[in-house]
Amino acid sequence: MIELPAPDTSPAPTTTTDAAGAATSALTWHGRRLYRHGVPHRLLSGALHYFRVHPDLWRDRIRRLADLGLNTVDTYVPWNFHQPREDEAPRFDGWRDVERFIRTAGEEGLDVVVRPGPYICAEWSNGGLPSWLTGRDVTIRSSDPAFTSAVGRWFDELVPRIAALQAAEGGPVVAVQVENEFGSFGDDHAYLRWNRAALTARGIRELLFTADGPTELMLDGGTLPGTLTAVTLGSKPEAARRLLAARRPDEPFVVAEFWSGWFDHWGERHHVRGVDSAVRALDGIIADGGSVSIYMAHGGTNFGLWAGANEHEGRLQPTVTSYDSDAPVAEDGTLTAKFFAMREVLGARGPVRMPARMPTLPPARVPLVHRADLLAGLGAVPAPTSTGPRPASFEQLGLDAGMVLHTAHPRIPAGEHRLVLTDVRDRALVFGDGAVLGVADPDHPELPVRGTGAVVRLEVLVENLGRVNYGPGIGRHKGLLGPVLVDRRIVQGWDSTPIALQEWSAAELARAAAAGPATTHAGFAVATMRVETPADTFLALPGSSRGLVWVNGFLLGRYWEIGPQVTLYCPAPLLRVGENIVTVLELERLGGILELRERPELGPPEEYVEEFG
Repeated sequence: MIELPAPDTSPAPTTTTDAAGAATSALTWHGRRLYRHGVPHRLLSGALHYFRVHPDLWRDRIRRLADLGLNTVDTYVPWNFHQPREDEAPRFDGWRDVERFIRTAGEEGLDVVVRPGPYICAEWSNGGLPSWLTGRDVTIRSSDPAFTSAVGRWFDELVPRIAALQAAEGGPVVAVQVENEFGSFGDDHAYLRWNRAALTARGIRELLFTADGPTELMLDGGTLPGTLTAVTLGSKPEAARRLLAARRPDEPFVVAEFWSGWFDHWGERHHVRGVDSAVRALDGIIADGGSVSIYMAHGGTNFGLWAGANEHEGRLQPTVTSYDSDAPVAEDGTLTAKFFAMREVLGARGPVRMPARMPTLPPARVPLVHRADLLAGLGAVPAPTSTGPRPASFEQLGLDAGMVLHTAHPRIPAGEHRLVLTDVRDRALVFGDGAVLGVADPDHPELPVRGTGAVVRLEVLVENLGRVNYGPGIGRHKGLLGPVLVDRRIVQGWDSTPIALQEWSAAELARAAAAGPATTHAGFAVATMRVETPADTFLALPGSSRGLVWVNGFLLGRYWEIGPQVTLYCPAPLLRVGENIVTVLELERLGGILELRERPELGPPEEYVEEFG
């Protein structure tokens, strides 16, 4: 049960004022205590990302956080989500209406913490940085003018929108983060100071803070004098509290991210964290006036192709479509056992207003009708082709996510030969004269090929499985980055065609699915389901191997038989009364059924607690 801090007999907190003497910051600190408008305050926050939740469900999920006992919601802002192309202005409408999200939280009585980056990590593609920027010769997350000038233009669009919603302007925004866990990346303090100044110059007057892992190395790299230091952790809050007290003796203990769960990678197990473990750590954080943001309070979904990836010992670890994160509020809004246990520790007194679970469609099995082969379907949507001596990368083609089809026409002598893709990012289907030769990836870059002495139409379909979102691998390029060899000879003369699946319109998707006949085991298939009353459902594709799923033209995300995730969450607002079309792009082996299930299946669990050594 939460306890109020002991009475504070120290002098009143200092409050920043403007020239007219008006307070400019709702949150202040003094004597290791946090204050809100001069009253002792504990920030009890939960991470909820508007870009991972359907806008029609924002208010529902915000209310669930309030029911958890939180007084604040925090969100990142992903630059690449708002401005996927440099030659187009950032968008702030529809799903990207961050101002509406912030106002909704305020209407529900919650404060808001905004984390504008420009780097956000968040298991989001490229850590939120646009690939059109990281694809250049620019030193990201540094004081390189090529980077800061681009960030400045983005901040010109974003930051005034946040500033207008600050508490000082009558809005709910009470704090803004400077960069994001910079100390685990670099030590360019000139860049951090630039970031802080860029926020204040554009109108931010509320509390500024940095957030880093609780180690000397990370705090040395990521903190700034005069700016509140917060930490990110999953365990051992007492050790973090001691470290911060030694370095910043006057500052309150603030955990900007408490990892009460964890995310998943394809091919691994589903990460969970026991309720008792999570609650003990939470209790240790909020003891003695500590403040916290639960990451994630509600995880949501990596819709489309926005899921990021990690890199471990040179091997890519792509993140799954679900971002459930074993959060207290599950991916579909379900209130979990962790929710109720945390609610007790947080001292929530009011009733739980929201239902424990959202309605779902009844289970069903719907036939999947194979409509078009893979290459024929992909080729039915026009796209500009680049021609050159070597394959063009995703970045050279201006493509952030999706696939690229590379075509060359080498002459292969009679007999058995080695076809080697020396550097493929991330996975490629290889065809010779239309027949599948195999799958290549960094672990298996070589395929056998039989020649006859004739010219072969060699096609390499490269798939981007997710851009690295954390560490020195941020910004790595995608595609066929090294030469393709037949034995020792380089294949030259390539046509490279981008396949921007995430940008396809409903009409383009329908065109691809109509490019029949279907004669192979892969390609486009369609299922039609009738709905009387739209409700949540969970889609499964038994017998299918890996690919993508659209619902009524909206790209839901990726599926893959290696798991752990089995079902894809389909929120009710994506469905309509009557006929609903589910389109599947299967890359290797199509099954014949689409299943609608009542509950998610995220895979066999594995207990996981992230710790800093």
